Amino acid sequence: MEYKEKFMKEALKEAKKAYDKLEVPVGAVIVKDNKIIARAHNLKETKYDTTKHAEILAIQKASKKLNSWRLLNCEMYVTLEPCSMCAGALINSRIRKVYFGAEDKKTGAIGSVFNLLKDYTFNHKVEFEKGILCVECEEILKDFFRKLRQIKK
Repeated sequence: MEYKEKFMKEALKEAKKAYDKLEVPVGAVIVKDNKIIARAHNLKETKYDTTKHAEILAIQKASKKLNSWRLLNCEMYVTLEPCSMCAGALINSRIRKVYFGAEDKKTGAIGSVFNLLKDYTFNHKVEFEKGILCVECEEILKDFFRKLRQIKK
């Protein structure tokens, strides 16, 4: 198994934790020197806070671990394409590269709606790669929203 799939599987484990809490199942891990230094999942519903996205929480944990807001030479693996808030946080945290699984056609800010990382000039460039374990990342989301619709009936 390639390292990208290995780390995305870890992000999917986080997404499953969110799923089990009736949170939109998005998970993220941050890797430095081939080791996971932070992991998180969405907690927006649980914490009643729109900023509690998996990416933001993972960045906070990694920053605490490294005692720095600069996450130089770090990479993020996230199951869903980051929104504009999270893409901005990636730029500001100086993450080297982000890998994501599923595209987000409604709020994706790394190519689906617009591309904050490529189409604009900022003081830091974040590399990105999409489609890592795309099918698995899409499936957990589809299954979650199917389940949610059944609960609401």
